[in-house]
This record gives sequence, C-alpha cells and structure tokens, in this order.
Amino acid sequence: MNVRNLQGITWNEGLLAQAHRLCDAARLCSQRGWVPATSGNFSFRDRASGRILITASGLDKGALSPTDLLEIDADCNSLAGNGKPSAETSIHGVIYRCQPEARAIFHVHSIWNTLISEHFGDKGGLVLEGYELLKALSGVSTHLHRELVPILENSQDYAVLSAEVAKVLRNIPHAHGVLLRRHGLYTWGESIPGAWRHLEALEFLFEAESRHLMVPGSW
Repeated sequence: MNVRNLQGITWNEGLLAQAHRLCDAARLCSQRGWVPATSGNFSFRDRASGRILITASGLDKGALSPTDLLEIDADCNSLAGNGKPSAETSIHGVIYRCQPEARAIFHVHSIWNTLISEHFGDKGGLVLEGYELLKALSGVSTHLHRELVPILENSQDYAVLSAEVAKVLRNIPHAHGVLLRRHGLYTWGESIPGAWRHLEALEFLFEAESRHLMVPGSW
C-alpha cells in the first residue's frame, strides 16, 4: 500500500525501508565525525522502480529522517520533497549513470580523507595496496589488489566537476570511490549496506595511510 507524506513523495514499504536505512547510515556518519556541521549528502536508487531519493541541502545528518529526503529524476531535477537539492546533486547523477549497479551513494568530509586528498592531490590519485581490508571492496579478493582512488581538484562549478567525475569513471570503471581535494569522498555500492561497507573500509585505509605518513619508516 502506498502512503503519501506531507512532502508529496509517494512511499511504498520497500522505499520507506530503504529511506530509514539511508538515514541510519547518515546518523552513523555524524557520530563518527565524518559529516561535520551540515556537510555531506546521501542518496539511494530503488532497484525496482529506478526512483532516486537524496538528502536535502543544509541539514544536520545526525538528525536525519525520511521526511528530509527529496525525490529527483535521472537528470537531478527535484520532483518532490521539502527543501532544495544540494549543489552537489549532479555528481550523484553522474555516478548513477556511470555505475549502473550503484544503488546508493555516500559523500562525507572526514579529517582523514581531507588530509590524504591534499597530500596526494598533485599526483591525481592515491594507490592503496597490501591491506587486508581491501577485500571489503566489491570484486576484490586479495590484499594484493591495487586500488587507485582518483583525486580531483575541488571546484564550485559543479557542472565542470561533474564532467570531471564522469571522465574519471570512464577511465577507471572499477573504482570504488573518488576524492575531491580538500573536500571529501564520494563512494557507492550495490545497496545501502554495500555503500556503507565501502565507506567504512576506505575511511579506515585513508586513516592508516595518513598515520603512516606521520611516522616515516614505520614499515
């Protein structure tokens, strides 16, 4: 049975359950300090209908509920919901187009991903290899895997930035995340739990790499 909420979004049980899972993930990110102030944005794409729901702009992610989500179309136009989409919504659209299996996208601003994106920014990417936790990434079965996380220069021109994200995903189709320099991480998954797994693994790896850089010769 469908339920229409005050923001005009028509929910069914499956869609509402996913919305609660997305909000739970956003609150966990807030508890870990990964979305300070009102930063970050989160979305999911329903597998059955293709409908996309995304967090509205300017919200405390630690207090998120399904009524804080907006429904957007494939071109990132707002269809229903209370509030306005983030300027970064177009990046979600690009990722969904370039990654057909993606069903959820998380964007966070942690201390460690910010620091590591600056340290390796001039190189255009960060290579992660030799870590057992790489096996948490979809399709990876060995610590010998070499994961390249591209790093793009930050910009307030999101049309240009979205085009850069699309370009890098065409060149690195098996990427599990993209860093924006001194800005934050975008990662995605085949489900909301899958996106959370990628986020948690990548944040661990960014912290490990950052701490290693602080202790020369630590291995």
